[in-house]
Amino acid sequence: MTSRIPPVLRPEHPVPRSLAMLVQEFGLDHRGSVDGVEVSGVTLGTGDLHPGDLFVGIQGLNSHGASYAAAAKQGGAVAILTDAAGADIVEADPGAAGLPILIVDDPRGALGALSAWVYRTAESNALLFGTTGTNGKTSTSYLLEAILRQLGLVTGLSSTAERHIGELTVVSRLTTPEASEMHALLARMREAGVRAVAVEVSAQALTRHRVDGLLFDVVAFTNLSHDHLDDYVDMEEYFQAKLALFAPEHGKRGVVCLDTAWGARVVAESRIPVTTIATVGHASPDDVANAEWVVEVLEETAAYTGFRLTGPDGRSLVTREPLIGWHMAANAALAIVMLVEAGFELEAIGAAIAVDDEGDGGIRAYLPGRTERVSGERGPSVYVDFGHSPDAFENTLAAVRQFTTGRTIMVFGADGDRDATKRHEMARVAAQGSDILVITDHHPRFEDAASIRATLLEGAKLAADQPEIYEVSPPEAAIRKAVSLAKEGDSILWAGPGHQDYRDIRGERTPYSARDEARAALREAGWA
Repeated sequence: MTSRIPPVLRPEHPVPRSLAMLVQEFGLDHRGSVDGVEVSGVTLGTGDLHPGDLFVGIQGLNSHGASYAAAAKQGGAVAILTDAAGADIVEADPGAAGLPILIVDDPRGALGALSAWVYRTAESNALLFGTTGTNGKTSTSYLLEAILRQLGLVTGLSSTAERHIGELTVVSRLTTPEASEMHALLARMREAGVRAVAVEVSAQALTRHRVDGLLFDVVAFTNLSHDHLDDYVDMEEYFQAKLALFAPEHGKRGVVCLDTAWGARVVAESRIPVTTIATVGHASPDDVANAEWVVEVLEETAAYTGFRLTGPDGRSLVTREPLIGWHMAANAALAIVMLVEAGFELEAIGAAIAVDDEGDGGIRAYLPGRTERVSGERGPSVYVDFGHSPDAFENTLAAVRQFTTGRTIMVFGADGDRDATKRHEMARVAAQGSDILVITDHHPRFEDAASIRATLLEGAKLAADQPEIYEVSPPEAAIRKAVSLAKEGDSILWAGPGHQDYRDIRGERTPYSARDEARAALREAGWA
């Protein structure tokens, strides 16, 4: 067992700032002397604490972060930021004696602006791109970064899957890191000469102030569908959380995809200038006619999707992206329009991602765990995908089925301690789109895995067309069951784990790779 928590990326050569100046700049109440104290970092957790840090104590579900002040001091923290209740806790703790205490009403709400000041985020000249939506955030961010690299820029990325700083890659903790980690990451990127950064922005990141203190040059909206209703009371509240990105404090300009009806609402309610994009055959005819940019899928193969993007004044480019499905072409087109809105010439983008006469070129991107084929040339095709919503299942199954001459087999489970309201619909869509369905486990967390599977079996029975259905636990056995049923020409889609290298079981991150398990299952079955 291991926690498998990736490291927080920080600047290697932080420049300390005066705590007294911080207090003055933000008009903070404080207890204890702040004179002569210098701060070089910000953290919410003692596990990530560095000497010279400002430790932030926030009221949690079960305890107050200020109760860890003594441990923070021992680890090298030079001051504590907390609320009034937290300040009383710190003062009552003899182990924290001597630490200056800064007091704000809402420490989490203040974290972004304070971290931006400590890490000098405003001094960066890198372009900042932020993408939100239910599905497609990760894909759009990776495709955007790939195009930027092909344009010759040193890039950064913050996504559900990975963080990139130039050539450096680490696995991510959260879709969008805490504000203190986000600003530390950007400071590290500034040291590395990064000129453009693609950031995946979740609804929770906006609700929980994780992107406070950031001003994106361009923000984008992909789509909205059923997800995260464990965090939001209904789809309207979930939508409003996403919409918050389209405000002057977060973005300068926006790009909105009209392929779902929620896109029109973003346009209507955005508080910043926006441009629109729609995909032929998937957005309504009216939205396609009225959109400023239009995507037309020209060619779909098992290796790539070719498309044309046409904008104002009839300007257009033709390219392809290395993923299956119309929705991936839509994501790539959205990334291109974001670049145009940031000031890049469409012609220069088109030249960088052109396909030559030999059929080489296009967008050169690798997206870990996004409809990633992990099988060889012989035997069934096996794809591992991170999608874990009904809409993601529907689009990915349709894309896989299109290039499958035999049967489509799906393997999936559901997250424990997460939105349970989508489980029936996920299972119904999975059953409707597959010939064989294998229901298994994913991250059970503190829920009973058998109970989760029982709910998924109920949902699968709601499909109008019933496939063969198997319940197999654990997932190591489930993928082997799927491979044992598969023949040449069949395809297996394993949805949920994608790029992740662990399973969360009762709070422990157990080492686990769906990609490795799928390849092992194929080898054991005699497929190279």
